[in-house]
Amino acid sequence: MHPYKRSSRVSDSIRKEVADIIMNKIKHKHLGFVTVTDAKASDDLRHATVYVSVLHAEEGEKIVKKLNSAASFIKGELGRRLKMRCVPTLTFRIDESIQYGMKIDKLLDDIKSERSIPDEDEDLF
Repeated sequence: MHPYKRSSRVSDSIRKEVADIIMNKIKHKHLGFVTVTDAKASDDLRHATVYVSVLHAEEGEKIVKKLNSAASFIKGELGRRLKMRCVPTLTFRIDESIQYGMKIDKLLDDIKSERSIPDEDEDLF
């Protein structure tokens, strides 16, 4: 018995293969630098959400629209690579976990800097 669900294993395969397809098969010059960070397949394996991060955050929505318009091509390529009866329908989204992590780091740094400055009321000697 496998230690985790089939949808998790399929999600890992989708992430790897979609990243390779985007890097090697899609020839869109305005796509820019895209990194596939994660993929989540539904339990019935009919739908999968692919999370991407982009180099320039302001272009993220345009790139996601381009990837969603190319989803049928990517699904076809994915079908040739994965041995599955039904290849999931792909939806692309921006991965916001990186920005969230940066926000948490900044908050922790702010707290750390506030604690390192002594209060004026404290005796230093």
